[in-house]
Amino acid sequence: MSRADLMSRLEQRNMEEVIELIEDAENGKLEELELAPSLGLLREEDLNREVLQYLEEQGVTIIYVNEEDE
Repeated sequence: MSRADLMSRLEQRNMEEVIELIEDAENGKLEELELAPSLGLLREEDLNREVLQYLEEQGVTIIYVNEEDE
């Protein structure tokens, strides 16, 4: 999925915080993102996968936290 398509899908869903994460990643302001494996970043599984893949392409390290410790 292209950046334009990804951003369009996010804008259609009013996901401003995710758009900001992407922009931060592109500007080198986001190096790591911690996520709980069971939650991910977005509820929509395909879009979640696309966003995480794009963030990784921008150099962001996705860190999955151990949910059992909490």
